[in-house]
Amino acid sequence: MRWTLKPKPNPETVNALANSLQVDPSIASLLVQRGIETFEEAKTFFRPSLEDLHNPYLMKDMDKAVARILQAIKSNENILVYGDYDVDGTTSVALMSSYLKTKTPQVATYIPDRYDEGYGISYKGIDFAEDNGFSLIIALDCGIKAIDKVAYAEKKGIDFIICDHHRPGNEVPNAVAVLDPKQDDCNYPYKELCGCGVGFKLIQALAEQSGETIDDLIPYLDLVATAIGADIVPITGENRVLAYFGLQVVNQNPRAGFKAIINQIKKDTLTITDVVFIIAPRINAAGRMKHGQYAVDLLTETDLQTAVKYAQEIEEFNTDRREADKNITIEALEQIQKNKEEDRLTTVVYQDNWHKGVIGIVASRLIETHYRPTLVFTKSGDKLAASARSVSGFDVYNALEACAEHIEQFGGHKYAAGLTLKEENYDAFKQAFEDEVSKTIDKSLLTPEIKIDTTLDLDTINDKFWRIISQFAPFGPGNMTPIFMTENLKDTGYGKCVGEDDKHLRFTATNGRQKLVCIGFNLGDKLNLIKDNKPFRAVYSIDENHWNGNVSLQLKIRDLKA
Repeated sequence: MRWTLKPKPNPETVNALANSLQVDPSIASLLVQRGIETFEEAKTFFRPSLEDLHNPYLMKDMDKAVARILQAIKSNENILVYGDYDVDGTTSVALMSSYLKTKTPQVATYIPDRYDEGYGISYKGIDFAEDNGFSLIIALDCGIKAIDKVAYAEKKGIDFIICDHHRPGNEVPNAVAVLDPKQDDCNYPYKELCGCGVGFKLIQALAEQSGETIDDLIPYLDLVATAIGADIVPITGENRVLAYFGLQVVNQNPRAGFKAIINQIKKDTLTITDVVFIIAPRINAAGRMKHGQYAVDLLTETDLQTAVKYAQEIEEFNTDRREADKNITIEALEQIQKNKEEDRLTTVVYQDNWHKGVIGIVASRLIETHYRPTLVFTKSGDKLAASARSVSGFDVYNALEACAEHIEQFGGHKYAAGLTLKEENYDAFKQAFEDEVSKTIDKSLLTPEIKIDTTLDLDTINDKFWRIISQFAPFGPGNMTPIFMTENLKDTGYGKCVGEDDKHLRFTATNGRQKLVCIGFNLGDKLNLIKDNKPFRAVYSIDENHWNGNVSLQLKIRDLKA
């Protein structure tokens, strides 16, 4: 691990903020690092308000989208709500369809089949719309590059409204309205919404037209918070407000589908991390293992008994998904070893029978072992399909763009993308990708990095400090859990390895005055660093430990060094 201490912010700004908020300078320093420099900015950060959401009509084409939907409702047109099969797509479809159904019964949903149709808008989906008399398709979390598909629909007399958040190409589809804050000519103040977030802005604009207020839309925010967490978008600005209130809905008044999942896992209060690692994988499992429509059915169901049945099915899909990703990861690691590819700067692996639904997860798992830009390929019809994942700081989307001559199609983000290519181009692509990454990557990015917010004295850590830090939540990109470093620590003498295969490390750290219990997951092999009264330094976050009805502060150790 590379330890990188973030630059210290301006001491005058820190002291001024610490005085105005009456907090410890270390807390003020964390706030300034997050771009919060004044009392007013801190108030907005600590007390998010739905009033802080932007006017939806600031988004390019919003007026056109609203006008077309209102016309469809007035004329009793059939509206098809279309979305991708991942969490962002299925939550978007659940959000839009359930809202529109409060205005008109003429609404149906469509999720493309991951294996038969692939990602995004499909010709098959448009044919389905034509065969069933739909004259308007609202596409969510996809469509920004579907120029040919939208033109195909236009010939059939079907209009499109696109709500997307992916990067547009040089040209956008000729739809009735294209809502995507990442368009160069869109002046919407916040650019980092997820697909479900863009969908929420559309229902916010529609609600204004029918005299509803933002409070009427709060029940939909559990879906938005889930999409924000699962899609790994920054939890800053508007996303932070949506996630904050969405988590309240998840915990206090969740929809039947979420309630059914939460009942299975028996956890009291869910954080955004729980949403990402507990709720999202289950919703995703439907599209990975069977069909994304199962997730939409669960998320739009209002009867708890029926939702419980759907949740049980999805739990089975999730169990199958776990089994598949575990087995494929083992096979992929064997392939890397067998082909003696440990010295490459990229990981590109392929097997024709790997399950297409889990190759993205496998790519992430491979990065845990071989930390470098990674692609996992499988056979998909007569083509090869891959999921790409990257390491922190490296734009895999740009690297794929540089290899475009070997690729049929691709799309995605800086850190995650998907692509298809012809089987005969696989070897040439693999070499081109290796060459491009070798040429463009800063080699230091190939060692995992821990970014440390600030150094901290153990004496600073107390209940008040923790109470304030915990109000920084919800955490995520742009507002990560604060990470601290403390030097000259010693173990009180009872440090030991715990867990299966002694994988984890448990000890009590002291600076001679303060003592705090520490848990280091997957750090069992570092026991010798703290034994025999040796001084060490630790990088950690602060956490609460709940045990036998007692609650105490503990340090969650990220890494240790002598």
